Amino acid sequence: MNSIIYVGMDVHLKSFTLCCFTIEEEKILYTQKMDADYKHVLKYLERIRSIRKDEEVEFICGYEAGCLGYTLYHQLNSHNVKCVILAPSTMSVSPGDRKKKNDTRDAAVIAKCLAYHNYSPVHVPTAHDEEVKEYIRMRDDHKLALKKVKQQIIAFCLRHDCQYSLTKTKWTKVYIKWLYSLSLPQLHRETLNEYLATYSQLVDKVERYDQRIEELSKEEPYREGTQKLCCLLGIKTHTALTAMVEVGDYNRFANAGKFAAYLGLVPGEDSSGGKQNYLSITKAGNSHLRRLLVEAAQGCGRGKPGVKSKALKLRQAGNPPEVIAYADRANERLRRKYYRMLLSGKMNNVAKTAVARELACFIWGMMTEHIRC
Repeated sequence: MNSIIYVGMDVHLKSFTLCCFTIEEEKILYTQKMDADYKHVLKYLERIRSIRKDEEVEFICGYEAGCLGYTLYHQLNSHNVKCVILAPSTMSVSPGDRKKKNDTRDAAVIAKCLAYHNYSPVHVPTAHDEEVKEYIRMRDDHKLALKKVKQQIIAFCLRHDCQYSLTKTKWTKVYIKWLYSLSLPQLHRETLNEYLATYSQLVDKVERYDQRIEELSKEEPYREGTQKLCCLLGIKTHTALTAMVEVGDYNRFANAGKFAAYLGLVPGEDSSGGKQNYLSITKAGNSHLRRLLVEAAQGCGRGKPGVKSKALKLRQAGNPPEVIAYADRANERLRRKYYRMLLSGKMNNVAKTAVARELACFIWGMMTEHIRC
């Protein structure tokens, strides 16, 4: 007799909690807590196999996406154990399970979700995609640290009544020169110099990382896709390459709306009794790419509809005519949508988010070659 046993794994840095569930018996079995090591998981599965020696047992293991990333997934698959990573935002959980939460209950919820398919699996990237993704995220962490240092320098100057009035724009060469020329007490001068040293180091690092990302984008299999995506307003190499390695295979989404939902850019809904009530965006799925697309949507607020900048023409050069035509239609539509929403009284952030959702749909069309009218 063949039997499928669904193994729910609640995984943490130092411990794993495992349990089994079968559709035939409809109950949680063999709950066990162990040290965080895949070898203990393999021993646990062998013990369950020996207990049910009269059956041909097939195990399907699963755990929620979290701090372990894809490590446990690869370790189990390398030993011919089928493993699934569940997207937490898609798991069907009863209200009672939400209010009573512990490791044992979490493992049981995962096992039941596996058995009844009440979840969506996380896409596991290729090894090369994962390497590039980690590099880009490392660059973004440094960019965030640079932003924080800038804020600290501005706050320091404000606290000590140092007001910059030479130009309206900060962080130019003139502004940096002004910071070094400020007349301050000795220890304050030393403090500001340390801030500025950190700022310079981070600027140099981010520039170096951006150069490396440019090099990676010209390698296979990213070169063609990156060139296509850069034809769209607000998207340059960094965002284009991120869109490729974070998503992987765009064909796994049935349509553009599914891709926008994956990014959490679609509105939530709380409708009942014939009344429709739409909420803010769900913010489910890939938050990193969603943030980049909202930033890219700001590019639609610069310039006039139908007018291309020199930088955009340069990015489009060398692409097939049909790709450029598709991008031009998208850019025209997105820019007009942005201005139309502002003129109708919508807040800037609402307009940007709406444009980002539509931009995600055009990206899906570009990457799945749905580019013809």
